Amino acid sequence: MKVANLLADNIKEFVEYVYKSQNKESFLLNADKMYQIKLLAEEFKFQITAEELHRINQFTWNEKYTHLLVNDFKKGIDVIDEYVVRNYDDLFILGGRLYTLNNLIKLLLKGEI
Repeated sequence: MKVANLLADNIKEFVEYVYKSQNKESFLLNADKMYQIKLLAEEFKFQITAEELHRINQFTWNEKYTHLLVNDFKKGIDVIDEYVVRNYDDLFILGGRLYTLNNLIKLLLKGEI
């Protein structure tokens, strides 16, 4: 339950970071590529997934629905992770956040991956 809530918090923070980074003019980031990450996060509904994960695990552990949400999130984060790897020179700053999210997913889906 705590890991699911931690994952939900990290998803929210990732989405907020992408939105803030995309809005700023920064010499470190390629604005077009950050915009693509933003579109992917919206397409896979990361914000909604994070809110739903937090809602269902707020008081009790709902393993079945949590695993369903985490599997859906994993599909989206895999696409973003692949995009970041291909464009690592411009999106290196997202590497740490993606590493954290992937490890939390592995903790939740221990034997299923």
